[in-house]
Amino acid sequence: MKSLLTLLSIFLFPVAILAQPSSSRNGGPSYSFIDYQKAFPRPGEAMQRKMDTLQKQFEAKKLQWPAKYMYIRSFKYDSQLEVWVKNEVNAPFQLFKTYKVCALAGTLGPKRMEGDYQVPEGFYYINEFNPKSNYYLSLGINYPNASDKILSDSLRPGSAIYIHGSCVTVGCIPITDQQIDELYILAAHAKDQGQDFIPVHIFPIRFDKEKSINYLEGLTKDDPVLKKFAERMEDAFDYFEKYKQLPVVMVGEKGEYIINEAPPKKAKLIIEDKQQVKRPPMERRTRQITNLADAVHQWPQYPGGADAFMKFLEKTGKEVGAYLPKGIKKAYIQLEFIIDKDGVPVNFKILKSIKDADELEDELVSRLEKMGNWKPATLHDKPVAKKMVQTITVERD
Repeated sequence: MKSLLTLLSIFLFPVAILAQPSSSRNGGPSYSFIDYQKAFPRPGEAMQRKMDTLQKQFEAKKLQWPAKYMYIRSFKYDSQLEVWVKNEVNAPFQLFKTYKVCALAGTLGPKRMEGDYQVPEGFYYINEFNPKSNYYLSLGINYPNASDKILSDSLRPGSAIYIHGSCVTVGCIPITDQQIDELYILAAHAKDQGQDFIPVHIFPIRFDKEKSINYLEGLTKDDPVLKKFAERMEDAFDYFEKYKQLPVVMVGEKGEYIINEAPPKKAKLIIEDKQQVKRPPMERRTRQITNLADAVHQWPQYPGGADAFMKFLEKTGKEVGAYLPKGIKKAYIQLEFIIDKDGVPVNFKILKSIKDADELEDELVSRLEKMGNWKPATLHDKPVAKKMVQTITVERD
């Protein structure tokens, strides 16, 4: 209980300092974070382009510009990033805008190791503004947090998680350059007014969408650890939906999240997916793999590393863009595959796609099968087979 109360005070402390203006914390001369950001070309130009538009959008929604408090929440399966704002600490948050997350690495579930290509899930805050990002502009997230440090790999939990532009990722939350312009400006203004800890909550799904709920139910039915984790995330989602205020989040001794005063759960209607018409099976590179590792010490590595893999995916996505159905300019295809213990990628399977994309899927898998051998995953210094999940952006030139 003592450790729990200590953690409670840690989580509450940022709330106490939110109202302090950045210009007076140290009793020194006035300091403008906005002016500091304007000194950099990218945020400076973004403010020139976007400030007037953002102010008009705030006025149209009867919101006060600029927002003093900001809250970001993202939904991995639903590919959404929401921006909520308010100007009084006790006022309810109001939704300003929802952005489309344009790429997703990994699958549902928290990040637990460097190189697993997973987007984290949990409760974070912005800890960095990067005006010179390799992905245009970026906002850093404080992964690993207190929970991650207990539950993730003790030596290599991973790091450098950002919300950024450029629409590509190997474990971050990417949006378009125009969208990160707006998000960066909103966050900079909130920080300028004293919000040092801008919360970012990353959920596996929207817990109010039947399709999303069904998908998560299927994913967690044989995984009690992931199911329990998802339930705690749902508690936080439900609390915010009910009160439009942030829940108090604590971390137990075993790293589990504890959501204070979570509202009672409502019965959810789970609708089974409709039977889909099955296509004839593709003749693909398949293997019978009986020993598939769940946890590994070293994840599979693409030749040249993560940056090379990202470039390969971007190139492949553009090359197969000609196979998109008529009228579709861009699509996001999620698939899984296995890197066998000899490094060969096998057993490709499409998880999420678009309608009438059989030809596109066939061509995409065919090209991915030719991407060359990886350095296999290792467990206790021995190579093992490991499943990978990846989302690829496909677009026409």
